Amino acid sequence: MRYLLGLDVSTTGSKALLIDERGAVVASHTTPHETSQPYPLWSEQSPADWWAGMAASIRAVVSQIDDPGAIQAIGLTGQMHGLVCLDAGGNVLRPAILWNDQRTQAECDEITARVGARRLIELTGNRALTGFTAPKILWVRKHEPDVYARIAHILLPEDFIRFKLTGEYATNLADAAGTLLLNVAQRQWSREVLDALEIPAEWLPPVHEGPQVTGVVSAVAAGETGLRAGTPVVGGGGDQAAQATGVGAVKPGIVALTVGTSGVVFAPLASYAYEPEGRLHAFCHAVPGQWHFMGVMLSAAGSLQWYRDTLCPGEDFATLTDEAGTVRPGCEGLIFLPYLTGERTPHPDPLARGAFVGLTTRHGRPHLTRAVMEGVAFGLRDSFELIKQSDAGRQVDEVRVSGGGARSPVWRQIFADVFGVPLVVVKALEGAAYGAALLAGVGGGVWPDVLTAAEQTVELGERVEPGASAGTYEAAYQLYRDLYPILKPVFARQAEI
Repeated sequence: MRYLLGLDVSTTGSKALLIDERGAVVASHTTPHETSQPYPLWSEQSPADWWAGMAASIRAVVSQIDDPGAIQAIGLTGQMHGLVCLDAGGNVLRPAILWNDQRTQAECDEITARVGARRLIELTGNRALTGFTAPKILWVRKHEPDVYARIAHILLPEDFIRFKLTGEYATNLADAAGTLLLNVAQRQWSREVLDALEIPAEWLPPVHEGPQVTGVVSAVAAGETGLRAGTPVVGGGGDQAAQATGVGAVKPGIVALTVGTSGVVFAPLASYAYEPEGRLHAFCHAVPGQWHFMGVMLSAAGSLQWYRDTLCPGEDFATLTDEAGTVRPGCEGLIFLPYLTGERTPHPDPLARGAFVGLTTRHGRPHLTRAVMEGVAFGLRDSFELIKQSDAGRQVDEVRVSGGGARSPVWRQIFADVFGVPLVVVKALEGAAYGAALLAGVGGGVWPDVLTAAEQTVELGERVEPGASAGTYEAAYQLYRDLYPILKPVFARQAEI
């Protein structure tokens, strides 16, 4: 039996997932790591913690098979947009600044001014947003000049794991597209953007397609992990591109809905396109020669996690969501805005905040829970509506739902009703690491291409049809859409306080 290893350095932990050549999961292990928030809006992690956790997770899954040499290849994925600064010797210069860090609005404004708003979207497929990598680089230059002066290499989180595994500086196109430094149409670093921002091109690693081999496991890494030295390591993909690969959203017409800590609507594109106002992300797919549109909300299942931990500590999620199922759709007028950590699509606003609107004495815990679930569905419908208006929306054959939020039957039905389309549940809930393992399988010769890998391994489950509540949600959704423009100036005033 041949095996494939998918590695995912996520926001919450370092995960290793081992599958066999039929796509069956053999072993999985996650080692948690911590996030530091030393100041308001900051979010940082230690790359050393990522590697220590990943080495431990790899050892745990490798111990489940007799011969580590049976692992044909390794695929990488992880949280996008993070900034890892290394010196000429490969030493980490400061904690990594993460995707959900919001300190860089001034730098985003500077990037837009230097490149031009329209030109930036044409080249990179995106607006300048606080989560992206480029504004973080400018922030370090402005606020930590001693660190900036010592930078020799810039990597993304999964690429740091690649560096520790292979000693090679490399990245993949799906992840590189989230830096705001890639010419997304040409699938190469943008000299125009780099020159405008005065960022040295030699700091950036070579870019590779998802299944392309980028290096092999070194003897040192083999000793730390239990892997066989010489095992190929492929490019992989950013977490959302890898997640889409793992659910089979690898060709136009199949839209992926992911309800994880963040929420994502992902639509593959056969050719490069961008949303003229930059309200959708346009990135390279992990599938060679493909692109995708993506809408992102920052707090999807994360909103329910916050709600449970803050207001119902210790309560089981299933109990809460089952209670929510006893409440009529629309929660008797109660609306929840899920902007707990700011928002990205369609409101790129780091100052946006969460809110319950319409509370009365009639509302109890089941209403509050359902309002959170409905608010997340409304927020993700914002992205779905934008995609339906785009080139990717001309053909939507199937919407596949996955992620921790997809485990709840009540939430699945809410999504089907709010979106107004049938949803197909993906059985495997291993997420991005599974897609990374499939990309490894293509690079390792187990499958000839990514489409074949997905067709032979991805298992589909229940089909959820929109119910009678779909009409009820139209009015509630329109009310939800009206609230952000009304509250935006209030959010800005709150930020000043």
